[in-house]
Amino acid sequence: MFGRYLKRLARIWSRLSLAWQFVIAGGIGLLAVMLVVGLWVTSQIRDGVMHNAAATTALYVDSVIAPLLPDMRKSQELDDTVKRALDETLGQGALGKRLVSFKLWRRDGTILYSKDASLIGRQITPNANLIAAFAGNVMVKYNRLEDQEDDKERSMGAPLLEIYNPVREPWSGEVVAVTEFYELSGDFEESLHSALWWSWLVVAAATAAALALLSGIVFRGSRTIVTQQAALEAKVSELQAALAQNSSLRQRVQRASRRATAINERYLRRIGADLHDGPAQLVALAALRMDSPVLVDPATSSTLREAEIAGIHKTLGEAMREIRGICNGLVLPQIETQAVTDILRLAVSEHERRTSTNVLLTLPERLPELGTSEKISIYRFVQEGLNNAYRHGKGKGQQVKATTKGGKLLVEVLDTGPGFDPARSEGLGLAGLRERIESIGGQFETLSGPGGTRLVISLSVEEQP
Repeated sequence: MFGRYLKRLARIWSRLSLAWQFVIAGGIGLLAVMLVVGLWVTSQIRDGVMHNAAATTALYVDSVIAPLLPDMRKSQELDDTVKRALDETLGQGALGKRLVSFKLWRRDGTILYSKDASLIGRQITPNANLIAAFAGNVMVKYNRLEDQEDDKERSMGAPLLEIYNPVREPWSGEVVAVTEFYELSGDFEESLHSALWWSWLVVAAATAAALALLSGIVFRGSRTIVTQQAALEAKVSELQAALAQNSSLRQRVQRASRRATAINERYLRRIGADLHDGPAQLVALAALRMDSPVLVDPATSSTLREAEIAGIHKTLGEAMREIRGICNGLVLPQIETQAVTDILRLAVSEHERRTSTNVLLTLPERLPELGTSEKISIYRFVQEGLNNAYRHGKGKGQQVKATTKGGKLLVEVLDTGPGFDPARSEGLGLAGLRERIESIGGQFETLSGPGGTRLVISLSVEEQP
């Protein structure tokens, strides 16, 4: 049970801010210090007030009583004349009102005089205060009537100040007797309570001021820490997001690199197949015709020989045209120094020239300048997109659009052909374009349906010059 309670307190404590933890712990610590300091200060004030009051009263009583006493060194007892003088002095006037009891002690503990006549002559073992008074000290007790001769004083039920005052010999200063008297302490008690109250008030105010000052500093520092912590957490979140994005980009680049390698191999196989099935076959045919009997036999007429040579020449010419066609698809024009708008116009015009079709080109007034990789990617994208529109869409509704939006350059190739399923029919050219665009941080999108096909690429231009 107690363990669960401690765990609950620990959980509550851990959820508090450092500032509130300081306020609670510091408050408890300062409260403990305040209690210790307050008790010590009030004790000192209590003792100081009591001793000052006792010294003042003792001086007053001594000035009145001392002239009435005989030479206490020679007189071990008081005669009746001295006792009557003491009775008269202590029973009337201001002194009689202030003192409710009076005793005169001899060093051996004998009571030489008392307002209670029954105590005169009794010998009592001296207590610590009486011994200290015979040593020359004024001793005082407040409302502590524990001595055996204090029965009468205890029965009064009023707060009393008990004072032990040494009686000194005038010429030698030696203590020859001790007077013990009890003073009504109503005024003293009020003064003492007032002094103690004000001392506690001052200590509490000083403690509260110290706690408030330190708490203000800690709260200010705590707010600074919270602000900096929030900013640091935001930076850490941004860094984590950037790391996740970098990891994603790295994985995309790795996948693109692997796919690009595979696509390049497929490109090479396709080029090899095109060369083998086209120009190579024509060249082989020309080579076979070079060994024709028409050319070898001297008896062949010149007309047949010229016809055979013309056929060989025609076959080689067809092979050269196919080779040039393949080369034109592989070699790019000089586009490094051209603007993006010029590159788009060039790709559209080349397609129109090769296919004898029309393409609607829509360009804004100004497009941002891009790097060489981006320019090549845009050219290849428009070239492949228009080739697909001509091959699969019969060249219907061919369009090329370029816009800028949200710091990105969007290039679109559209047609109104029958469309295809992008999930199944993305061929070698589109796959290669996708890898090329994604490798430079762009996005590639294919939208196709019965109403036509729309290819879109998006390139970031915020950091481009």
